[in-house]
Amino acid sequence: MKKLDLHKKRHSEVDRLTENFVLLNELPLEVVTGKSNKMISIVEKVLKKHKFKYYNKWHTNVGSIVVYDNE
Repeated sequence: MKKLDLHKKRHSEVDRLTENFVLLNELPLEVVTGKSNKMISIVEKVLKKHKFKYYNKWHTNVGSIVVYDNE
């Protein structure tokens, strides 16, 4: 599974980076957000905008989102 690691990225870059990553790669994908609520919120906003299904990988990694389907 391909992974986008957003550690050390600026919040202003996250929207574009996430959008490009999920639209240009095959699912499933993983987006590593870290524990920042703002970073998680930005990523989730992009995923909802494009109607992606996703879940938080809470049981193994608190700061990681797995994108698994597109409606």
